[in-house]
Amino acid sequence: MTLRPLALALALALAACQPTAEAPAPETATVVQPAERAAQLQTLYADFWEAALQLNPLQATFVGDSRYNDQLPDFFSADYRAKTETFNREWLAKAQAIGSDGLSGQDLLSYEIFVRDLELEIEGERFPGWQMPLNQFYNLSGQIAQLGSGTSAQPFKTVQDYDNWLKRAAAVPQLLATMQANMREGMAAGVVQPKVLMLKVIPQLDALVKDKPEDTLFWRPIAEMPEDFSAEDKARLTEAYRALVADQLMPAYRDLRAFVNDEYLPACRDTVSLSALPDGEAWYAYRVKQSTTTDLTPAQIHDIGLAEVARIHGEMDAVMQQTGFKGTREEFFEFVTKDKQFEFATEEELLVAYRALEAKVNEKTGELFSLIPKAAFEIRPVEPFRAQSAAGGSYMRPSEDGSRPGVFYVNTYDLPTRKRWDAESLFLHEAIPGHHFQLALQQELTGLPKFRRFGGEIAFSEGWGLYAESLGKELGVYTDPYQYFGRLQAEMWRAIRLVVDTGLHSKGWTREQVIEYMKANSATSDTEAVAETERYIAIPGQALAYKIGELKIKELRARAEAELGDKFDIRGFHAEVLQDGSVPLAVLEAKVDRWIAAQKD
Repeated sequence: MTLRPLALALALALAACQPTAEAPAPETATVVQPAERAAQLQTLYADFWEAALQLNPLQATFVGDSRYNDQLPDFFSADYRAKTETFNREWLAKAQAIGSDGLSGQDLLSYEIFVRDLELEIEGERFPGWQMPLNQFYNLSGQIAQLGSGTSAQPFKTVQDYDNWLKRAAAVPQLLATMQANMREGMAAGVVQPKVLMLKVIPQLDALVKDKPEDTLFWRPIAEMPEDFSAEDKARLTEAYRALVADQLMPAYRDLRAFVNDEYLPACRDTVSLSALPDGEAWYAYRVKQSTTTDLTPAQIHDIGLAEVARIHGEMDAVMQQTGFKGTREEFFEFVTKDKQFEFATEEELLVAYRALEAKVNEKTGELFSLIPKAAFEIRPVEPFRAQSAAGGSYMRPSEDGSRPGVFYVNTYDLPTRKRWDAESLFLHEAIPGHHFQLALQQELTGLPKFRRFGGEIAFSEGWGLYAESLGKELGVYTDPYQYFGRLQAEMWRAIRLVVDTGLHSKGWTREQVIEYMKANSATSDTEAVAETERYIAIPGQALAYKIGELKIKELRARAEAELGDKFDIRGFHAEVLQDGSVPLAVLEAKVDRWIAAQKD
């Protein structure tokens, strides 16, 4: 659905109308008032959202809108890319034609975010990311397998749900074929992935390719088919899924695996920096701007990171003394990473510990927060096929209709590396009061346009997640010095990211330099150091958002506490930060400053 063009054209004509001999006198000329302008924009935002979901049916599925669950466009085709570029320009022009004159409050905020986001999308079109659509961290073939397994956003509750997936999955072979064609274009243009990343993709694909449909992840919906389906539907769907997996999906996955191994890998590069690619320095600067929502340069961010690493080392030294450990900081790192007392014996023990932590944190959240999400919440282990390259923890937001809860995924791969002292900070970040509070609350802000409810700025969302880790003592955790060390280790990890991401992509650091820097400055295992380093290589700039966002939120809280003194209300501050959803950091600062001024009155 698009904005009604005739209605918009008439409104704009009236707004631009100048008096003539036949026109009304100037004092009675039609003028678009701010309330009318705001109403026009609200209609535009609603129509934009509808059009965006039609353009990207997967986005609709992930927000819980089931209308397009049977559709899967060829995202990598030149035609689809052209449609997306036209879409961005048309909707930007529509918004700018209405304009922001006289707007204030949420109306002005929505306009500024809408325009900024589309301008940034258009700015990024010059960079050929479509020629590198596959790496070990963002692997569409794996995301499709998650959807088809029933463990992700694609629902498998009704017969219609099952038929929707049959139609959607039938488009997968073409999607994977276009992906390969784009990667061949990248090979010709010198825009290819680092070889070290693509070596990790091979085992990911091997884990998905099976000889028997029944052994694949795609068979799980059949194995767990609802009992209330009729015998006829059960038989029909079973045969249809067997044919889908055997005759369409597995051949497409085998072909992709052969292409990556036999054709693409030999053409991959030995360099790891985004700057090593054509127009790479500008590409990285764009990614930094996109990720942090600031104008900070890579060099400035590198220096901030070095200063934070030094500060956190000082806090770590104090904790080390508190534990009574006798030795150097490096020896302490080795102790906490290798001593068996910090390991979980089984996956179930780890999951039980996290569920107990959920209950403990929930006892105190009301003391710090007046805004609590209504959405349900679950803790699940990461699926085995993606666990080797997945982060230690991640969060998937709930569906809008409440049918799917928010999910905190805990990685149990290489169990000895999942430390007890890491649990509290990881839970606070990914779950409560971190991503679950911020993302679930944002979806529940029904007064906001949907592009704001379901969109977001990574610097805000990840900055909030890291800030949430700092609330542990106020929430009754970090009572054990080793758990507080875990919080410092997590913060150190994000500070190190500022150093190594900019080091990799703007200062010529090698993969090996980054791994060694991590191990020298934090308590980390080889497994984690390698996985994280390769993550920064795969998604340049993304890792900068966490610490930059957290530093801004901490700065604003300190400012509010200093200026308000006894009037400072932590619940009010958190409500102010969260109540408008995810916003660029400059917008966050301006609205918190307004909140501080209002509290003084």
